[in-house]
Amino acid sequence: MTDRLAMPWPDPALFDARGDRPYRLLAVSDEADPALETDATREALGRLDLIVGCGDLEPPYLAFLADAFGVPLVYVRGNHDVGQAWGATERLVLPEPLPDGRVHEEDGLRLLPFSGAPRYAPHGRPGAEQQLSGFAMWTRVLTAWPRAVTRRPLLVVSHAAPRGLNDAPDQAHRGFTSFRWLLDRLAPPLWLHGHTALVRRGIDARCIRHDGTTLVNVTGATLVELTPPATV
Repeated sequence: MTDRLAMPWPDPALFDARGDRPYRLLAVSDEADPALETDATREALGRLDLIVGCGDLEPPYLAFLADAFGVPLVYVRGNHDVGQAWGATERLVLPEPLPDGRVHEEDGLRLLPFSGAPRYAPHGRPGAEQQLSGFAMWTRVLTAWPRAVTRRPLLVVSHAAPRGLNDAPDQAHRGFTSFRWLLDRLAPPLWLHGHTALVRRGIDARCIRHDGTTLVNVTGATLVELTPPATV
Protein backbone atom coordinates (compact mmCIF):
# COMPACT_ATOMS: atom_id res chain seq x y z
CA MET A 1 0.00 0.00 0.00
CA THR A 2 1.41 3.39 -1.03
CA ASP A 3 0.94 6.15 1.53
CA ARG A 4 0.48 9.78 0.51
CA LEU A 5 1.74 13.02 1.97
CA ALA A 6 1.07 16.55 0.72
CA MET A 7 2.80 19.63 2.10
CA PRO A 8 3.68 23.15 0.98
CA TRP A 9 7.23 23.63 -0.24
CA PRO A 10 8.64 27.05 0.73
CA ASP A 11 10.80 27.51 -2.36
CA PRO A 12 9.00 29.36 -5.17
CA ALA A 13 11.89 28.58 -7.51
CA LEU A 14 10.79 24.94 -7.63
CA PHE A 15 7.56 26.01 -9.32
CA ASP A 16 8.90 28.61 -11.75
CA ALA A 17 8.44 26.27 -14.71
CA ARG A 18 5.44 24.32 -13.40
CA GLY A 19 2.96 26.94 -12.27
CA ASP A 20 0.53 25.49 -9.75
CA ARG A 21 1.37 21.87 -10.55
CA PRO A 22 2.76 20.06 -7.47
CA TYR A 23 6.16 18.47 -7.56
CA ARG A 24 5.42 14.77 -7.07
CA LEU A 25 8.01 12.27 -5.91
CA LEU A 26 7.77 8.64 -4.90
CA ALA A 27 10.02 7.85 -1.93
CA VAL A 28 10.87 4.18 -1.33
CA SER A 29 13.03 2.17 1.06
CA ASP A 30 13.60 -1.18 2.78
CA GLU A 31 10.56 -3.11 1.53
CA ALA A 32 9.43 -3.55 -2.08
CA ASP A 33 5.80 -2.46 -2.48
CA PRO A 34 4.06 -5.22 -4.49
CA ALA A 35 1.27 -2.84 -5.50
CA LEU A 36 3.72 -0.86 -7.63
CA GLU A 37 4.18 -3.86 -9.90
CA THR A 38 0.71 -3.41 -11.41
CA ASP A 39 -0.11 -1.00 -14.23
CA ALA A 40 -3.37 -0.06 -12.50
CA THR A 41 -1.61 1.10 -9.33
CA ARG A 42 0.98 3.10 -11.22
CA GLU A 43 -1.71 4.76 -13.32
CA ALA A 44 -3.69 5.59 -10.16
CA LEU A 45 -0.65 7.29 -8.65
CA GLY A 46 -0.47 9.56 -11.67
CA ARG A 47 2.40 11.54 -13.12
CA LEU A 48 5.61 11.64 -11.10
CA ASP A 49 8.64 13.88 -11.27
CA LEU A 50 11.19 11.81 -9.38
CA ILE A 51 11.90 8.49 -7.62
CA VAL A 52 13.83 8.88 -4.35
CA GLY A 53 15.43 5.77 -2.83
CA CYS A 54 16.23 5.86 0.90
CA GLY A 55 18.17 2.61 0.99
CA ASP A 56 17.95 -1.17 1.41
CA LEU A 57 16.35 -1.86 -1.97
CA GLU A 58 18.19 -3.82 -4.62
CA PRO A 59 19.30 -2.25 -7.92
CA PRO A 60 16.86 -4.16 -10.18
CA TYR A 61 13.88 -2.93 -8.16
CA LEU A 62 15.03 0.69 -8.19
CA ALA A 63 15.70 0.46 -11.93
CA PHE A 64 12.25 -1.08 -12.48
CA LEU A 65 10.54 1.84 -10.71
CA ALA A 66 12.45 4.46 -12.66
CA ASP A 67 11.69 2.70 -15.94
CA ALA A 68 8.03 1.99 -15.14
CA PHE A 69 7.30 5.61 -14.20
CA GLY A 70 9.66 7.07 -16.79
CA VAL A 71 11.28 9.56 -14.38
CA PRO A 72 14.76 10.17 -12.97
CA LEU A 73 16.00 8.17 -9.98
CA VAL A 74 18.13 9.46 -7.12
CA TYR A 75 19.03 7.36 -4.10
CA VAL A 76 21.21 6.76 -1.07
CA ARG A 77 22.46 3.36 0.05
CA GLY A 78 21.32 1.59 3.20
CA ASN A 79 23.23 -0.70 5.52
CA HIS A 80 22.04 -3.78 3.60
CA ASP A 81 23.03 -2.39 0.18
CA VAL A 82 26.16 -4.51 -0.03
CA GLY A 83 27.25 -7.75 -1.62
CA GLN A 84 27.00 -9.17 -5.12
CA ALA A 85 23.90 -7.18 -6.11
CA TRP A 86 25.92 -4.00 -5.61
CA GLY A 87 28.93 -5.08 -7.63
CA ALA A 88 30.04 -2.81 -10.45
CA THR A 89 28.60 -5.04 -13.20
CA GLU A 90 25.27 -5.69 -11.49
CA ARG A 91 24.76 -2.00 -10.73
CA LEU A 92 25.10 -0.81 -14.33
CA VAL A 93 21.33 -0.36 -14.47
CA LEU A 94 21.52 2.49 -11.93
CA PRO A 95 23.06 5.93 -11.73
CA GLU A 96 25.64 6.42 -9.00
CA PRO A 97 24.21 7.01 -5.52
CA LEU A 98 24.06 10.62 -4.40
CA PRO A 99 27.35 11.56 -2.73
CA ASP A 100 27.07 12.12 1.00
CA GLY A 101 26.72 15.68 2.16
CA ARG A 102 26.77 17.30 -1.28
CA VAL A 103 23.75 19.33 -2.27
CA HIS A 104 22.19 17.87 -5.41
CA GLU A 105 19.65 19.75 -7.52
CA GLU A 106 17.13 17.74 -9.55
CA ASP A 107 14.78 19.77 -11.73
CA GLY A 108 14.77 22.62 -9.21
CA LEU A 109 14.47 20.46 -6.07
CA ARG A 110 17.52 20.66 -3.81
CA LEU A 111 18.45 17.49 -1.92
CA LEU A 112 21.04 16.80 0.79
CA PRO A 113 21.85 13.05 0.89
CA PHE A 114 23.48 10.69 3.41
CA SER A 115 23.94 6.94 2.96
CA GLY A 116 24.54 4.31 5.62
CA ALA A 117 23.42 3.55 9.16
CA PRO A 118 25.09 3.47 12.60
CA ARG A 119 27.49 0.59 13.03
CA TYR A 120 26.22 -2.42 14.91
CA ALA A 121 28.41 -5.15 13.36
CA PRO A 122 32.14 -5.49 14.11
CA HIS A 123 34.36 -3.29 11.96
CA GLY A 124 35.72 -5.19 8.97
CA ARG A 125 33.00 -7.81 9.01
CA PRO A 126 31.79 -8.67 5.47
CA GLY A 127 28.77 -6.55 4.57
CA ALA A 128 29.51 -3.87 7.16
CA GLU A 129 30.85 -1.24 4.77
CA GLN A 130 27.59 0.74 4.83
CA GLN A 131 27.66 0.85 8.63
CA LEU A 132 29.40 3.93 9.96
CA SER A 133 30.77 4.97 13.32
CA GLY A 134 29.34 8.06 14.92
CA PHE A 135 32.66 9.82 14.28
CA ALA A 136 32.56 8.97 10.57
CA MET A 137 29.09 10.46 10.15
CA TRP A 138 29.98 13.51 12.22
CA THR A 139 32.81 14.12 9.74
CA ARG A 140 30.41 13.94 6.81
CA VAL A 141 27.80 16.14 8.46
CA LEU A 142 30.27 18.84 9.52
CA THR A 143 31.78 18.84 6.04
CA ALA A 144 28.31 19.22 4.54
CA TRP A 145 27.20 21.98 6.90
CA PRO A 146 28.84 24.97 5.10
CA ARG A 147 27.41 23.83 1.76
CA ALA A 148 23.93 23.27 3.18
CA VAL A 149 23.49 26.66 4.87
CA THR A 150 21.77 28.58 2.09
CA ARG A 151 18.57 30.53 1.77
CA ARG A 152 16.87 27.97 -0.45
CA PRO A 153 15.19 25.04 1.36
CA LEU A 154 16.61 21.53 1.24
CA LEU A 155 15.05 18.09 1.24
CA VAL A 156 17.27 15.82 3.34
CA VAL A 157 17.39 12.19 2.17
CA SER A 158 19.06 9.59 4.39
CA HIS A 159 18.80 5.93 5.23
CA ALA A 160 18.95 6.30 9.01
CA ALA A 161 16.91 8.81 11.01
CA PRO A 162 18.18 11.48 13.39
CA ARG A 163 18.81 10.16 16.90
CA GLY A 164 15.65 10.20 18.99
CA LEU A 165 13.31 11.14 16.12
CA ASN A 166 11.58 8.37 14.17
CA ASP A 167 14.35 5.92 15.06
CA ALA A 168 14.23 2.93 17.42
CA PRO A 169 16.01 2.25 20.72
CA ASP A 170 17.74 -0.95 19.60
CA GLN A 171 21.33 -0.63 18.44
CA ALA A 172 20.60 -1.78 14.89
CA HIS A 173 17.95 0.86 14.19
CA ARG A 174 18.98 3.90 16.19
CA GLY A 175 19.63 7.18 14.43
CA PHE A 176 22.72 9.35 14.17
CA THR A 177 23.40 12.01 16.79
CA SER A 178 25.03 14.13 14.09
CA PHE A 179 21.77 14.07 12.10
CA ARG A 180 19.95 15.49 15.13
CA TRP A 181 22.54 18.26 15.33
CA LEU A 182 22.10 19.02 11.64
CA LEU A 183 18.32 18.94 11.88
CA ASP A 184 18.23 21.39 14.78
CA ARG A 185 20.43 23.88 12.93
CA LEU A 186 19.34 23.44 9.33
CA ALA A 187 15.60 22.98 9.99
CA PRO A 188 14.80 21.54 6.54
CA PRO A 189 11.10 21.47 5.64
CA LEU A 190 11.24 17.71 4.94
CA TRP A 191 13.51 14.82 5.92
CA LEU A 192 12.94 11.43 4.27
CA HIS A 193 14.53 8.27 5.67
CA GLY A 194 14.03 4.53 6.00
CA HIS A 195 15.85 1.91 8.11
CA THR A 196 13.52 1.84 11.11
CA ALA A 197 11.17 -1.15 11.12
CA LEU A 198 7.49 -0.25 11.11
CA VAL A 199 5.25 -1.54 13.87
CA ARG A 200 2.19 0.33 12.64
CA ARG A 201 1.32 1.22 9.08
CA GLY A 202 -0.14 4.42 7.72
CA ILE A 203 1.35 7.85 7.16
CA ASP A 204 0.33 9.08 10.62
CA ALA A 205 2.41 6.34 12.23
CA ARG A 206 5.53 7.04 10.19
CA CYS A 207 5.44 10.84 10.07
CA ILE A 208 6.43 13.19 12.90
CA ARG A 209 7.06 16.91 13.26
CA HIS A 210 10.06 18.47 14.94
CA ASP A 211 9.99 22.25 15.08
CA GLY A 212 9.62 23.19 11.39
CA THR A 213 10.61 19.82 9.93
CA THR A 214 8.44 16.92 8.84
CA LEU A 215 10.27 13.59 9.19
CA VAL A 216 8.88 10.63 7.25
CA ASN A 217 9.87 6.99 7.47
CA VAL A 218 9.21 5.99 3.85
CA THR A 219 9.64 2.23 4.36
CA GLY A 220 7.70 0.65 1.50
CA ALA A 221 6.52 3.54 -0.66
CA THR A 222 5.24 7.04 0.02
CA LEU A 223 3.94 9.48 -2.56
CA VAL A 224 4.98 13.01 -1.61
CA GLU A 225 3.36 16.03 -3.21
CA LEU A 226 5.15 19.34 -2.72
CA THR A 227 2.72 22.15 -3.41
CA PRO A 228 3.39 25.81 -4.18
CA PRO A 229 3.29 27.83 -0.95
CA ALA A 230 0.75 30.29 -2.33
CA THR A 231 -1.84 27.51 -2.86
CA VAL A 232 -1.89 26.19 0.72
